[in-house]
Amino acid sequence: MDTKVTQRPRLLVKANEQKAKMDCVPIKRHSYVYWYHKTLEEELKFLIYFQNEEIIQKAEIINERFSAQCPQNSPCTLEIQSTESGDTARYFCANSKATVPNVSPS
Repeated sequence: MDTKVTQRPRLLVKANEQKAKMDCVPIKRHSYVYWYHKTLEEELKFLIYFQNEEIIQKAEIINERFSAQCPQNSPCTLEIQSTESGDTARYFCANSKATVPNVSPS
């Protein structure tokens, strides 16, 4: 049984105006997926929350240049259509609100 969220790639480097795509494989039989990001200067910020395949809540940034989906039996994805320098951040996916704030930098 899978006991952790798997996120790919671990490191993604893109130039400005390129597409960036990140995958998240949630823990099996968990129906919630959250995406967050954190820049060096800011606190952890919420991006989007799915229950099963349905978007429950999302930040305003989603649908501008950012998009996300979480199809059943496939990895959930977060995509930036055209990257900008301000997109430099750590991006996290989680199965609960409590998971990501406890992640330590590595």
